[in-house]
Amino acid sequence: MKLSLKKVGVQMIPADTDTADYLNKLKMGDVVTADFKKTRNYNFHKKYFALIKFAYEHWTPAQFEESRFQGVIPEKSFERFRKDVIILSGRYDAVYRVDGSVRIEAKSISFAMMNEESFAELYDSTINVILSKILTNYTKQELEDVVGELMSFM
Repeated sequence: MKLSLKKVGVQMIPADTDTADYLNKLKMGDVVTADFKKTRNYNFHKKYFALIKFAYEHWTPAQFEESRFQGVIPEKSFERFRKDVIILSGRYDAVYRVDGSVRIEAKSISFAMMNEESFAELYDSTINVILSKILTNYTKQELEDVVGELMSFM
């Protein structure tokens, strides 16, 4: 079981109801072991997604209405957009496909896969990608201001 604890003074207390429920079920004298790891800043994670969602809303794929792939009109996809921005930010793996070609896949940005420092680097790279590819009429400060405003509504 994964527990979430919060430091209060010199004590650790449950940070969520699942953890509290688990700890309440332990009997006096029960011993549990754990490996502790500080999690990444959740608000920073929300800020990253506010940035990505804002850029996605302002992105229009080239030839969006006229493009076809084997008779099918492609659709705009937030997940594909998010992964492409991660790839353009430099976080990707290259893997072989069955036909021998190489495919570029976005690396995971999950809390378990990235520490705070790597996530901050990704955030900065993402801003650069968005400013150069999508929101070309924005400055970095203007974009940061918009994301700050969006965060105030969350």
